[in-house]
Amino acid sequence: MAKRRKFTPKFKAEVVLEALRGETSQAELCRRHNLSENQVSTWKRQLLENAETFFESETDKPSSESAERIAQLEQLVGRLTLALESEVLSFKIQKKALTFLD
Repeated sequence: MAKRRKFTPKFKAEVVLEALRGETSQAELCRRHNLSENQVSTWKRQLLENAETFFESETDKPSSESAERIAQLEQLVGRLTLALESEVLSFKIQKKALTFLD
């Protein structure tokens, strides 16, 4: 069984940029790097589909720390909501009990 090769993102970017420049044919590029044309086409498609994310500013991208903090805050809001609902229910029960005692 043949061992699968793994390519670094840097290598993929270099190959795709070379292919997009058009200085050599895609077939020649594939022969030189021992790649299939389908693989290079897939990498080109992936680059073009995700190109707009390259131009996003760092403030547009939520960091993993921010996402984690948001998740923690959402959990806290959930717990506080449950606690508040429990207090409201308890208050309503107490109020109803007082009306029976009057």
